[in-house]
Amino acid sequence: MSFASLYPKHIEELQQRSATILQRQDAASLVIHSGYPGRIFLDDMNYPFKCNPHFKHWLPITDTPNCWLIVTADAKPVLVFYQPTDFWHKVTPLADDFWNASFDIKVISKPDEVKSMLPSDLTSSIYIGAHEDLAKECGFKQINTQTVLDYLHYHRAYKTEYELLCLRGANKLAVAGHTAARDCFYQQGSEFDIQLAYLKATGHGENDVPYGNIIALNENAAILHYTVLEKQKPQQHHSFLIDAGASFHGYAADITRTYAFSQNKFAELIAAMDVMQKQLVEGLRPGKSYVDLHIENHRLLANLLVEFDFVRLPAEQVFEQGVTRYFYPHGLGHHLGLQVHDMGGFMSDELGNTVAAPKEHPFLRTTRKIESKQVFTIEPGLYFIDEFLTQLASTEFNSAINWGLIDELKKFGGIRIEDNIIVDDHGIENMTRDLGLA
Repeated sequence: MSFASLYPKHIEELQQRSATILQRQDAASLVIHSGYPGRIFLDDMNYPFKCNPHFKHWLPITDTPNCWLIVTADAKPVLVFYQPTDFWHKVTPLADDFWNASFDIKVISKPDEVKSMLPSDLTSSIYIGAHEDLAKECGFKQINTQTVLDYLHYHRAYKTEYELLCLRGANKLAVAGHTAARDCFYQQGSEFDIQLAYLKATGHGENDVPYGNIIALNENAAILHYTVLEKQKPQQHHSFLIDAGASFHGYAADITRTYAFSQNKFAELIAAMDVMQKQLVEGLRPGKSYVDLHIENHRLLANLLVEFDFVRLPAEQVFEQGVTRYFYPHGLGHHLGLQVHDMGGFMSDELGNTVAAPKEHPFLRTTRKIESKQVFTIEPGLYFIDEFLTQLASTEFNSAINWGLIDELKKFGGIRIEDNIIVDDHGIENMTRDLGLA
């Protein structure tokens, strides 16, 4: 299927959602602002522009500020496209693409010109965007109304076929980047070298990726959100953890792999974690609780910690008494879509009610029941983090820990393996593995 064939149904779905929430709010229109970049303090340059996700939900314009969408219940959406006259900068032209026919397009050359194109009665219009001061200046009374956002965020978890095609496109780019990064690691590149190889393979600039790439060699892999990029090569390459994504039509991929430079105990541990990760992926099924799958992850990890002689206790005790949390402090994964950590993960309904993460697992990013047409990451991990190891040493389990083995493997940092999964009534689609990334 092509983008052109799938896009009209996507717009139809978004218009239906908009019509429903407008009726509930007794409002006439949603006015969605793409946003504009912020100015760096005491400078004449801006921060990189990041588009409002509610705007790029409708169409793949992700790099043009000062654009607006005006959405009503029963008319073609209006796109106000910003195309300035500017001899200083490259101006993004209005594309002639698969999405144009779905909009009534109006072009402005100055940001303020939008004011004459906004609905005449702004008291019944709802502004959605980052710039609340501008919204007030324009005359909006309803700004980022929470009941509206709750409804839209809840339904964003259900992806249209167009969105799934975009997510496959993002995965295709990211897999190319991961392959190039892996090769650069085995060629003994630095973290900076690996980053450059990744960006070249994806065709992305550093501001195009959906989040800051984690390119971690050796013990740096123990830092969960490591983003330093050392330019010097390490004296010896032991391991490589890469958590890096790509963007396609506004949708994100989020993939992680871990590699050992040599065949050793750590390589065996990666292989065992890979088997466990695939087992967890197979556990994604409509109707199942994501929380239950996360807890199953800890049960499987307890077995692995005992099997590899990290902990000399029965696996059931390791699980029940929370020893696994010292080696694996984050959640199993999250919803994926327009944002890397997509909205709606804690929501139990479209009214904004939520289910909190269990107190034993505070960093879990979704508690929602798994349903068809939702997209998740599955990313189990195992790390040797000094802070948690110090805490573990002060517990009653200290004597049962194989500290010698941990000291031997600390130079490798840790392991995380992450795929991007579509859940369907007929099974799952592992977008990442289907593209050949082992």
